[in-house]
Amino acid sequence: MIKALFITFLLQLIISQDVFEGYVLYTPQGGGGPGGGGNSNQTSYLKDTSGSTFNSWNHSNGPASMPYLHPGDEPGFENTLLYYPCRVNNPTMESGGVGGRVEIYNWAGDLLWSHEVSDQTYQHHHDIDVLPNGNIILVAWERKYQSDWSSYGRTSVNNSLNQMWSTAIFEIEPNLTTGEATIVWEWHLWDHLVQDRGTQYDATYGIISEHPELMDINCNSVGSNGGPGGNANGDWIHINAIDYNADLDQIVMSSRHMGEIYIIDHSTTTEEAASHSGGNSNMGGDFLYRWGNPANYDRGNSGDQILDSQHSVNWIPEGYPGEGNLILYNNQHSNNNSAALEFSPPINADGSYFLENDESYGPESWEWLYQSNFFSDVQSGAFRQPNGNTLITVADDSYMFEVSADGDVIWTYTHPGSGNQMIPRAQKYGYDYFDTQVLLGDLNLDGLINILDIISTVNIILGNTDYNENADMNSDNIINILDIVNLTNIVLGIS
Repeated sequence: MIKALFITFLLQLIISQDVFEGYVLYTPQGGGGPGGGGNSNQTSYLKDTSGSTFNSWNHSNGPASMPYLHPGDEPGFENTLLYYPCRVNNPTMESGGVGGRVEIYNWAGDLLWSHEVSDQTYQHHHDIDVLPNGNIILVAWERKYQSDWSSYGRTSVNNSLNQMWSTAIFEIEPNLTTGEATIVWEWHLWDHLVQDRGTQYDATYGIISEHPELMDINCNSVGSNGGPGGNANGDWIHINAIDYNADLDQIVMSSRHMGEIYIIDHSTTTEEAASHSGGNSNMGGDFLYRWGNPANYDRGNSGDQILDSQHSVNWIPEGYPGEGNLILYNNQHSNNNSAALEFSPPINADGSYFLENDESYGPESWEWLYQSNFFSDVQSGAFRQPNGNTLITVADDSYMFEVSADGDVIWTYTHPGSGNQMIPRAQKYGYDYFDTQVLLGDLNLDGLINILDIISTVNIILGNTDYNENADMNSDNIINILDIVNLTNIVLGIS
């Protein structure tokens, strides 16, 4: 009887989601300049939800994408580091999202470390991700000349340079003491190609539909003669976002030009990453999963394409609503509108990604979608929050907003004086991010005590979830109705 009463009570208590309280991190990007997006002095901001600046960092060069926070060796905001992917003054490849350098700052704004990837072979662009150990996953264009692409079976390119810039990913270990940068792992798309022109290109020959784990070297056009700044380029894949999953030891990346996302195995050695075996998957550096445009591997047509110019693919973290799913910003979703889109890759019992013979990778549709009157053709982002809300950035408008799972917009913010600026993407960090101390009663570790924590405590009492000492509000070593009462009083502001 008591259980039934409390379930009824909780159903009555559930109200619309509040904004997830925390600090929003972003860097405005100026218009124009190399690769389109400017390269003037810029500032990274960390602001609370009222728009007040909690901290800021000044930079000599404009951003390539968004910055990242990383906790220091000791808890506290004063030990937090800022990782900043930015542009160089003279990039070797000029296309949208060009970068070339990664910088690390302390809380006070001092530059601690800087490393450039901008030479005749490689040019960093767009995104990075920061691993739990502080290493950097970085995406770069990789230059290939006519002798390279023609010998691998590419029929032609679409730019006067006769160049084809493929994709490489590097894991870099920064040394903040010496300033050194050590490449500890790398992956090259060029090692994972297929073509069906003929066996004379034996390094890459195969039936496209039989090799979804490989990229068709003849897929899509290559570059243009009228890219950003009017310059010719050889941009082929155009990876614009990258994310690392520590639990899976996998990397996901988004390709604007292909309308696809790809997952690869990071558990490999560099040698295995260049092959088709090894790592947890025993697939080496081949695609473990791809989604969004099955026509790219001859298992669909244009009507099957779901993604178009998408950005910001990332895994929803453990403990968040939708945990384990992928979420992204689909720029050209439909009717000249963008959308935030969440989907769940089908997984086999052994953890591999499900794929039927002669079929495309699922799912056929998404788990959750938010589409309204917003649009950006460039950058932009979508990130799930611990309370189930989603933070969306509309880059072109320098506008960000938070929407509940039910589609209610509960917070908005536009960077003041945006004018000729854009916001590539923004992320939010909960107040508890800066301190390891856990708030008693905060079972989902979102820095708040609310209805979600009450529901979690009820599930413990009902035996649906395991014991959590953080739910023992009165410290009597028993989780029961008294703890529910204490939590409810906090939510209602009674204590």
